Amino acid sequence: MSIRTPDWVKDAVFYQIFPDRFARSKHQDSRLHLQAWGAPPTFNAYMGGDLWGVIDHLDHIQNLGVTAIYFCPVFQSASNHRYHTHDYLQVDPMLGGNAALRALIDAAHERGLKVVLDGVFNHASRGFFQFNDLLEQGEQSAYRDWFHVGGWPLAPYEQGRPANYAAWWGNRALPKFNTGNPAVREFLWHVAEFWMRFGIDGWRLDVPNEIDDDSFWQEFRRRVKAINPDAYIVGEIWGDAHRWLAGDQFDAVMNYHFTRPCLGYFGARTLNNALNEVSGTGHVDALDTAAFAARMSEVARMYHPEIVQAQLNLLGSHDTARFLSVVGSDATALRLATTFQLTYPGAPCIYYGDEIGLPGGPDPDCRRAFPWDEPGWDKQTMTLIQKLTAARHASPALRRGTFDVLHVAGEALAYRREHAGECAYVLMNTGLVGTVVNLTGLQAGRYRDVLSGRVITVAQEQAFSVPERSAVVLVRQD
Repeated sequence: MSIRTPDWVKDAVFYQIFPDRFARSKHQDSRLHLQAWGAPPTFNAYMGGDLWGVIDHLDHIQNLGVTAIYFCPVFQSASNHRYHTHDYLQVDPMLGGNAALRALIDAAHERGLKVVLDGVFNHASRGFFQFNDLLEQGEQSAYRDWFHVGGWPLAPYEQGRPANYAAWWGNRALPKFNTGNPAVREFLWHVAEFWMRFGIDGWRLDVPNEIDDDSFWQEFRRRVKAINPDAYIVGEIWGDAHRWLAGDQFDAVMNYHFTRPCLGYFGARTLNNALNEVSGTGHVDALDTAAFAARMSEVARMYHPEIVQAQLNLLGSHDTARFLSVVGSDATALRLATTFQLTYPGAPCIYYGDEIGLPGGPDPDCRRAFPWDEPGWDKQTMTLIQKLTAARHASPALRRGTFDVLHVAGEALAYRREHAGECAYVLMNTGLVGTVVNLTGLQAGRYRDVLSGRVITVAQEQAFSVPERSAVVLVRQD
């Protein structure tokens, strides 16, 4: 089977937004019982961020060089994270309802920004109509075969009794769909089609491996791509994903194979594994330069080249402690990792707030409110991102080039990105003292160091000085 992924994804820079915590607009109902903006996040309370607030801050997003936004769930739900879906065809009223999503998509598309939504199709919630009917009508419910019922009565809240229905990881709040039921399959495919026709640009799929049925996802892909052949389908698969990446299911996955080595290498001196071990990341071993270079070379060749260029490369997400906190608040580690992220094959995804140095431990602390009062922002990291995204958009080599390690010595790493005869070079020094990197076999010509702005003439053999805890990113200036 031939493998094709959407071209726009290969050139994209993503930004992940947790809607309740990004921005609260003036449209928000002031009568709601909400946490004060910026209060310590909790599992149950709402901050009141909404989609109108995202529209208000599209300038900020676009100024980062972002070209696509991935949203955590936006559909009606009785949870601040909205993975407990009540109504798959209605945007949560607290987020502004369908009208706000319509306005957001239109505003984003006018700016050339894509919009990808989170699809939670493995499980629903206790408030989902069909499951609620099951609770009300018991064995007589018309929807009893929509779920995996093991006995009666059901116990959705009584922890001391068997639930008598299958739920995600045993969480009674998240009853698992019976996707073997044709009516359930058709319902979920209809949801996917409905929002594609509404105008979204793709789906991020929550725990799709737990719908252990290739034919379900094959039909999902067929229906989504029939509406928009360039739609992006990206799955949340934390381990090996070859099964889903054969060209008939997903375009890519959230690339945690990228995340873990970045933590282990750039944060080697300050890694806080206590934060990793209580999230999906798990224990991360510190890596030296040789081990990191070998692993990232392997990751760059793990899947078909079309898949690799569409992988969603992230340093953290709503499911992990924030990168900055995991590396012991070492901002240089975050900046080095961000430099690598934005110069590596695949689609980089910035988790909201990382661009300004927002810290955060495991869930719910990694879901803090965005502090729109600028005095606390890490402007150096934000400027770095802007420089790198601008370079990426201007350089086909940085977007689509091959990844070839040229130099590994001590704490210095150099690699080449090459596409259609154009080369870009990245030199990194994770050490605490400056170093000199000697490279041979370079493509001679005039290059600009993206980070310093210097234009230099590069020979086939050249020595480069790289200061401590920093990088040099060279793109052709011809």
